[in-house]
Amino acid sequence: MMHWEEKKLMELVRAWTRQHSDVLKELESTGVYRVKKEHICEKNGQISEYYLELYDWYSYNAARLVPRPEGAEYPIWLFLTEDTRLPPIEGTVVLALEIPRDQIVITDVERWGYRVNYMYIPLDEQDGLRHEQELQRNGIVNEPALIQTSKGNFYPLLKRKIIGSWQRVFEAPAQGSNVEQGTVWELRKEWLEGVVTDGA
Repeated sequence: MMHWEEKKLMELVRAWTRQHSDVLKELESTGVYRVKKEHICEKNGQISEYYLELYDWYSYNAARLVPRPEGAEYPIWLFLTEDTRLPPIEGTVVLALEIPRDQIVITDVERWGYRVNYMYIPLDEQDGLRHEQELQRNGIVNEPALIQTSKGNFYPLLKRKIIGSWQRVFEAPAQGSNVEQGTVWELRKEWLEGVVTDGA
């Protein structure tokens, strides 16, 4: 735990993360926890390649905002409000943390959802409507197929527009869900403020 005088010297963000109970054991025994590629593969099984591609993209861009420490491979996801955090389930714990703000990449949940689904991230509502109209003019009913299949080769400018919009994941949203989430490259024992072991 950090001394209260140290906390005053930096801006701290209250955050929560749900992890396998082994993560807490590793954190307590080694003082640090980092996600490894094999953790993602073990958790996601047959759809691991999808998540690895997505997290590789995210990690590359997030590292421009918060440098990735040596030994860290993939981000650890954080809930930034108590009412949005996931409750613990069997075999997991929810860790309550206080983390220096400069260690967290903060993004908008809705914008991340667009990226996860290979969709265009609009600047605002009007921009979103213009994009929908463009899709309709081109007879496109399955936007993600422009990225996921060779169909995008027939619409290179539209495909480039969609991919380019994904950088908005990392921008302060003018429009969005107003629900923020965060990631860190590692968990540190000194950030741990408590452990939630039930749904309360």
